[in-house]
Amino acid sequence: MELVTKKRLVLVAGRANHELAEEVAESLGTPLDPVEISEFANGELHCRFGDSIRGADVFIIGSHCTTGSLSVNDSIMEQLIMVDAAKRASAKRISVVAPFYGYGRQDRKAEGREPITAKLVADMFETAGAKRIISVDLHSGQIQGFFDGPVDHLTAMPVLVDWMARNLGDDLVVVSPDAGRVKVAERYANQLGADLAIVHKRHVKGAKNTVEAKDVVGDVAGRPCVLIDDMIDTAGTIVAAAEQLIDHGASSVCCAATHGVFSGPAVDRLKNSRLDRVVITNTLPLPADKQFDKVEVLSAAGIIADAIDAVFEDTSVSQIFDGNNLS
Repeated sequence: MELVTKKRLVLVAGRANHELAEEVAESLGTPLDPVEISEFANGELHCRFGDSIRGADVFIIGSHCTTGSLSVNDSIMEQLIMVDAAKRASAKRISVVAPFYGYGRQDRKAEGREPITAKLVADMFETAGAKRIISVDLHSGQIQGFFDGPVDHLTAMPVLVDWMARNLGDDLVVVSPDAGRVKVAERYANQLGADLAIVHKRHVKGAKNTVEAKDVVGDVAGRPCVLIDDMIDTAGTIVAAAEQLIDHGASSVCCAATHGVFSGPAVDRLKNSRLDRVVITNTLPLPADKQFDKVEVLSAAGIIADAIDAVFEDTSVSQIFDGNNLS
């Protein structure tokens, strides 16, 4: 007997950032498959796929974030349960699509007796049955090595570079807010044909989310500047860097980041900062209480959809970005 195997793509989404999942599905021309997610009285989650996914190539979309009634831990657990359900429903291959990868900042031991939670999250998804992880702008490239299967590390650079090329001046300076982001900022500068500058900062040891901006390396006087980062959490780094740039004579400062986490005092800090614009993508949902005049949200659905299509068709993901997603 001879059978011709037919590949079938199935997209499902959890409750975290469902709007982005719908955009991805629209870009692919494939509807989201029905999935029922409910909670028991004690808060435990239950998941059941509405249709058969036996033998399918299943992509489970969900950002690891706090939104509505879900915490970041709920979002991760929900996606893990969906992976387990897909495995037990005989899916042929299960890919986790996490536009924002939770616990990514804890990728090493900075001090004694600390966890490496980025590795822990990777281990949990592998144990649950995931064969591949797709994410956008991981906090550090080494996280790709924490998962024993393929990791497709996407970048929102094409989306952000396009916005900068259309909205910022010719004499632009791309600025790294700290030494750790220089390589990424340099790639943006090369794409834009712009100069590069660096803000030197210092984390206060033992104090979380506390940053001191110290100096600026590079010529920014009289020139528009754009700060590049992977995420804006409490906005301490970005706001302090913007202050330094204005103090060093920059004519204007905006910032571009992939993930708008906007925790705690972030919104108030950004509103009252010397930044002209705050540009982010929709890898994380932006609730109404975190929206303000300076913020502009760009869609990352196109790059995620292209990556899912490449994985499904077994073609190159890095070619989508001309290799600029590798770090």
